[in-house]
Amino acid sequence: MERLASAARVELTDDEPDLAVTLGGDGSMLRAFHRFLGSGVPVIGVNFGRVGFLTSIMADELEQGLERAFAGDYRVVELPTLEVRLGERRWPAVNDVVASSTQLGRMIELGYAVGGEDLGALHCDGAVCSTPSGSTAYNLSNGGPVLVWGLDAMALTFVAPHSLHVRPLVIPRSRDLVVTNRTQDGSVTVIVDGREVGELQPGDRFEIRLAEQTTMLATLPERTFFSRYRETFAS
Repeated sequence: MERLASAARVELTDDEPDLAVTLGGDGSMLRAFHRFLGSGVPVIGVNFGRVGFLTSIMADELEQGLERAFAGDYRVVELPTLEVRLGERRWPAVNDVVASSTQLGRMIELGYAVGGEDLGALHCDGAVCSTPSGSTAYNLSNGGPVLVWGLDAMALTFVAPHSLHVRPLVIPRSRDLVVTNRTQDGSVTVIVDGREVGELQPGDRFEIRLAEQTTMLATLPERTFFSRYRETFAS
């Protein structure tokens, strides 16, 4: 059972709600984040998914948890988002941005620069740039760093890098990331929050930066980042 609550599904014509509720897992949370991006509306989740790291209320606590939330017994964490620039086009990302070979199973070569400084090129299967809320998804499964809620930064992690020395990077605000396709005879697909948005031909590049807009995650007071981390990944 993974669906958005009605508040996050319906296009609202009146004032925005005080609180949005999702029923599902992290996918439902991310769709609600997109729906209310920049609105200041916090989103709280009831976990009917498999992991549900971003959710705060367990399924068997549905009534009690929502009663507390509707009474105002929750805290709000402000989470940064990303802005992706490919040519003249722009996309917001609340979770992550992925660059991968358009041809399945083929290695690519990616050049990258941070804050205007060239860091070279790397043969790999791709790269993941994630927000703190997205750092516990594809980034984590690929060995990237977990960014604690409250950090104003993004993580860059390469997928299966053909190197013994490359390490993930944590990049602060005001340091833009530029990724260039240096593969001589192959294209690179750019994926924003799970959706393909374009392709890089050899020599093409795209940019990622921390955006001005933020998402608002609501949690019950006892459901802190570290309590969720312990329950989800450390047990």
